[in-house]
This record gives sequence, structure tokens and C-alpha cells, in this order.
Amino acid sequence: MDPFWSGRRLLIGVSGGIAAYKTAALVSALVQQGAELKVVLTKAAEHFISPLTFATLSRQPAFTDAAFWQATRGRPLHIELGEWAEALLIAPLSANTLGKLAHGLADNLLTNVVLASRCPVAVAPAMNTQMWKAEKVAENWQRLHQDPRFWALPTASGRLACDAVGEGRMLEPEALQEYVRALLWTGGKKDWQGKRVLVTAGGTREPIDAVRFIGNPASGRMGVALAVAAACRGATVTLVHGPLGIPFEPEPFGIRAIRVETAAQLEAALQAEFPQADLLWMAAAVGDVRPSQVYAGKLPKADLPQMLPLEPIPDLVAALARNKRPGQRLIGFAAQSGDPLPPAREKLRQKGLDAIVANPIDQPDSGFGSSHNQGYWIPQQGSPERIPLATKPTLAHRLLDLARQLELGYFS
Repeated sequence: MDPFWSGRRLLIGVSGGIAAYKTAALVSALVQQGAELKVVLTKAAEHFISPLTFATLSRQPAFTDAAFWQATRGRPLHIELGEWAEALLIAPLSANTLGKLAHGLADNLLTNVVLASRCPVAVAPAMNTQMWKAEKVAENWQRLHQDPRFWALPTASGRLACDAVGEGRMLEPEALQEYVRALLWTGGKKDWQGKRVLVTAGGTREPIDAVRFIGNPASGRMGVALAVAAACRGATVTLVHGPLGIPFEPEPFGIRAIRVETAAQLEAALQAEFPQADLLWMAAAVGDVRPSQVYAGKLPKADLPQMLPLEPIPDLVAALARNKRPGQRLIGFAAQSGDPLPPAREKLRQKGLDAIVANPIDQPDSGFGSSHNQGYWIPQQGSPERIPLATKPTLAHRLLDLARQLELGYFS
């Protein structure tokens, strides 16, 4: 379980669309993580999925328009639900419900809850490509973008329920979960909007021949989590990554991804991308050495050298730090065994970083390949701060908050 979700109060709105089955999967996943969920279905949504399904998955009553119009002796239902929720996610968002939200209309329980609440609202559209591209739908979508209360989530491309291939698919539950995490973490503020963030992730591989290489066990999970968290919070993100040990789709988050293999390829990508960035998270595990000679083809086992000549790989981030412009910030990572603070402080000084994250690789549930991490935040100015054990997506948001505490002139 991810402790971040424990006790979080999330209201899910479901409007008419076959993508409601994805919402059911999301509800199930979040409840298993400890979140408290309540679901409101429009009348059209009931044609696609039953309230009983959501009541069973959420362990809470699922609310429909029938409950809205019943006479009760308590407070109005839409007021109680609106005051209870920390955040509201409407998924799928139909063209009909979009039009109502865009113009402030309220003729059912869901739209009344929206108007009667103050919590941030994320909306995940799902519709046929032609509907999605219709002029009036586009106008209504832009209206929501102009309201800071709404987080207008993107659609995905692919095969639709009508068998057409195009835009309009609702995001998958895993992507929705990360947007909701960011929504809850920030209270609905896109506090990295307008910032250009460059992230590196994964390990590098240095070839010996066509099939063998020197590498490390980095999965890229921490760097990917940072890229996703920054993108969800409004940043323009470029992710330069080596081979990843986890599945990752950059499209749902609008992340521009650049795949590399070797340290030389990573260096070339950083030299091209860093000048435009406001902040670099150097989370990739770059090798320290590489073979002095790379053999063509696959060497027979008998021909493998008994001693492999190696040469050092240049310190990529130190070179970038020497040429950074005023206002740019570089944050590195130091994977250490034993006491991580002394070697991390030395790396901070030697590399000219603005901050470094020292994380232990010899502690349970930490380091390479783990879904969790812990360690210390060490800024160039100030005292180290202990970062307790957390899942890497949660840790990414904590690190983004710490980065904002650096004297970054481009933050308001």
C-alpha cells in the first residue's frame, strides 16, 4: 500500500461513456491503497455501468439522480458531498457534461455537486474523435482551461469503441491516478506551470561487443516519477532516459522522451536540451567507466579478453554546471552505501550542484529497482533534511516541493 492515499477523500463523477469501465478499475485500485471514495453517476452513466459496481468497489453507497431528488430529513445531498470531498475527478467526461460545466449549468446531482463545492476538479474526457474535434466541444473545452479550478486532462489516441482510430480515448487508470495524486498534493495548484524541466532516468550501457555491455541495475523509476510529477503540476518536461526497467508511456503526461543507451549519447542529448531548461534533475545512473575498445559483431566466448581495458567516463553534470546560466538549477542524486552524507556533500561540492539527493542502496526497500526510496536532501546553502521512506511517486512530489525552496527567481 501507498500511505499517501490513506484517508484521502476523493469524489468520482461518472458521466455517460463506455470508458466508465476504466473508472471502475481506478476506484478499485485507490480503495485498495486506503483512499475513501464516493461515486456519483449521471443518468446516462447508468446505461454503461451499474451503481452496484461502484458501491461494491468503493465500499460506499454510489449516488444517482434518484437519490438527489428524494425527499430527506438531512442536509441536501449535493452540499454534503461537495463539503466532504478533498478533490473531484469526473471520468469519463462526456460532451454533454462538458457543456454543462463550461456554462455553469446544473440539472443533475453531479453538476450540482460541482457548483456547490470548492475543491479542485479534474476532468478526463472520453468521446468519438469527430465529437472531440467538433467546434462547440472545442469551445467548451477551452472555457474549462480558463477556469483555474479545473484540471483539464488530455485525451489519448488509439482505437475507440466505434472502431475508429484517433483522439478522444480517456486516459488509462494508472495515468489518472498520478494526475489525482498531484491534484491532492498541491490542492489544485499547477505550481510548476511555465517551468521547463529536464530529467534524466535509467542507467547507461557501455558496449563491449554487439551483445555484451557494462551497465547497472537502475530501473529509471525515480526519474520517471519526477518527470510525471512535474508534468502533472504543469511543467514542460523533457525526459532523457536510458533503458528502463518499468513500463512507461510519456504521451498521457505530455512528456517529450528521448531514448539513449550510452553515456556519450546522454551527454549529447544534455548538451542539446540543457540550455533551454530551468531545472535539471540528474537522476540517471551514469556509468563511471567504459571499454576502451568496442568489438564489432559478437565475440566468440573463447576470444573474450581476459583483461578488459577501461577508460573513465567524463563527469557529465559537472560540465553542465560550469556552463549554466543565471537562474538555472542542477540537482543530482548520490546512491551510497553506509553513511550517505559525507560522500554526497563532497559530490555536491565537486560537481557544482545546487542540491543533491543522497539515497542509501543498502537499506530495505530503497535504491536501485525498488518502488520506494529514502535519504537526505542536501542543498548547497542550508542544512540537510531527512526524507523518510516513501513510494517514488510520492517522493517525487516531496522533492519538487524542496526544489521550490531553492532560491529560484523564476518562481512566484
